[in-house]
Amino acid sequence: MELLAGGRAIGYLLKSRVNRRDGIHRFNAPDRQRRIRGRCHIDSGAGLGTPAKRPLGVISPREREVLALMAEGRSNAGIARRLWLTEGTVEKHVRSILTKLKLPEAADDHRRVRAVITYLDAR
Repeated sequence: MELLAGGRAIGYLLKSRVNRRDGIHRFNAPDRQRRIRGRCHIDSGAGLGTPAKRPLGVISPREREVLALMAEGRSNAGIARRLWLTEGTVEKHVRSILTKLKLPEAADDHRRVRAVITYLDAR
């Protein structure tokens, strides 16, 4: 906790997860370094973060694929063709994403755009 309070850009990975190449790769990626300057990265398994800090942690891998294609500007029909799914299945995934990201229906908001922004911010 002292390291985190110091305000320096640091990373913390649990020893049991060091072999998880994906976490280390993401943390060490050059484009990631620019974005984390002045911030810290805490391994999600450390128990120090909250789901609010990791909003995409609640969606499934398939939902993440759907959300990534939404971020590319694809329609439900386009996503369905790309992933070899029916449009109805894509609609179910989109509804699930919106629910899991806690994006309720509101007259002033476009939930699909807000989901994409959440996805892009988390990358």
